Amino acid sequence: MSKVDSQLRPDVIDSPTAEHDEDERRHWDYHYDEIGSIPGTLVIEDDAIPPELVLIDYRLEEAVCKELKKPEEAAQYLDSDSISWVDVQGLGSEAILRRLGRVYSLHPLVLEDVVNVPQRPKVEYYDQQMLIITRMVNPIEQGLGFYSEQVSFVLGSGYLLTVQEESEVDCFDPVRHRIRWNKGMIRAQGADYLAYSLIDAIVDGYFPVLEDYGEYIEDLEDEVLFRPTRQTVQKIYQVRRDLMKLRRSIWPMRNAISALIRDDSELISREVGVYFQDCYDHTVQVLDIVETYRELTSTLMDVYLSSVSNRMNEVMKILTVISSIFIPLTFIAGVYGMNFNPEASPWNMPELNAYWGYPICWAVMIAIAAALSIYFWRQGWFENMSG
Repeated sequence: MSKVDSQLRPDVIDSPTAEHDEDERRHWDYHYDEIGSIPGTLVIEDDAIPPELVLIDYRLEEAVCKELKKPEEAAQYLDSDSISWVDVQGLGSEAILRRLGRVYSLHPLVLEDVVNVPQRPKVEYYDQQMLIITRMVNPIEQGLGFYSEQVSFVLGSGYLLTVQEESEVDCFDPVRHRIRWNKGMIRAQGADYLAYSLIDAIVDGYFPVLEDYGEYIEDLEDEVLFRPTRQTVQKIYQVRRDLMKLRRSIWPMRNAISALIRDDSELISREVGVYFQDCYDHTVQVLDIVETYRELTSTLMDVYLSSVSNRMNEVMKILTVISSIFIPLTFIAGVYGMNFNPEASPWNMPELNAYWGYPICWAVMIAIAAALSIYFWRQGWFENMSG
C-alpha cells in the first residue's frame, strides 16, 4: 500500500519495509560537495526512488488530498486562501525537482540542500521562505534496529513543501488523519502549525526506537552478568554505534528547533512558537535518553570485562586448589615410584617390603588431600566455585 492509499484511508498506517542498514554510509555520513562544483548542483543517487507528489489542501471547512501528475499543478493552490501541503516522496528525478523549484521559486541552494542528502539538520532563512532539514527514524519490522531518512521542509506563507528520500513509510499518517477528519485545531491554523505538527511527529518517532533499545539493553545486562559470551561484546558495540547515530541526528535537530524558537520570523507566529518550545523539550528528552543509554552501554562494557576477569579468576582458583592438593600426592607417588632395591641397602625404601605398605601409602595420601581440602574450605577458597 502506498502513502497515497494510507492518506485516503486514514485508518490504515503503513509498516516499515526497508532493509536495515541497506546503505548506512549514505544515510549517516554528511554530504560534501565535490571540489569546484557549482553552487546549486544537484547530485541524484543512482538508486533514488522516482518522486511522487501528494497534495493536501485544506481550510477549516474542507480538505482535499490527491496525487499530482506534474509539479505545475501545485501552482494553482499557492494564491488560494487555504493551506496547501505538497509532500514529495523520492528524489529520483532531477527534472521534476527543478520544475518544482520553479513553481515555489526555490533558491538554488535550497534545492541543493534538499536533494543532496544527507545534510545536517539545520534552519536557514531565505526571501519569504524558510528551510528546515530534519532526520526521521523508523524501527525495522523484525529485530533491533532502525533506518533513517532526511526530511526537508520549505515553509512559506500559506504553504508547506516537504521532501522525503523514500516513499515507503513515514510518521506523518497521524497528521494526515487529523487533517482529513478535522481533529484538533490543525485546520484552524496556518502552515507554521502544520510544520510544527510534522516536526513534532518526527521527534516523537524517536521514542519507539529508543524503547526497543531500552528493552534490549536490559536483556544485555542479564546476559553480561550471568551468561557472557564472545558475542556479548559485539552486541554492546553495535548498540553503542546505533546510539551514536541517533545522537548525531537528534543533537543538531535540537539546535535547529531552538533556532526556530529564538529567531524572530514572520513565518512562525508567537502562538506556534510556544508549541515549538514543547517540541524542543521532546528533543531534549530524546537526547537525555540517548545519553543515558550510552552511559549504560559503557557500564555494561566495564561489567563484561569484570565478569570475564572474575570467571578467569574462578578458573584459576579451581586450578590452584587442584594443583595444591595433588602436588604432595604427586611427590609421594614419585618417591615410591623410584623402586630402589631395599636388599642392597637399609636406606633403600624398606617400606616396599612392609605388609601394610600399600594401604598405608594410600591412607597417607587421602589424609593429606582431606586435610588440604578442609584447610582451603576454611580459608574460603571454595566459595562461589560454581560461578
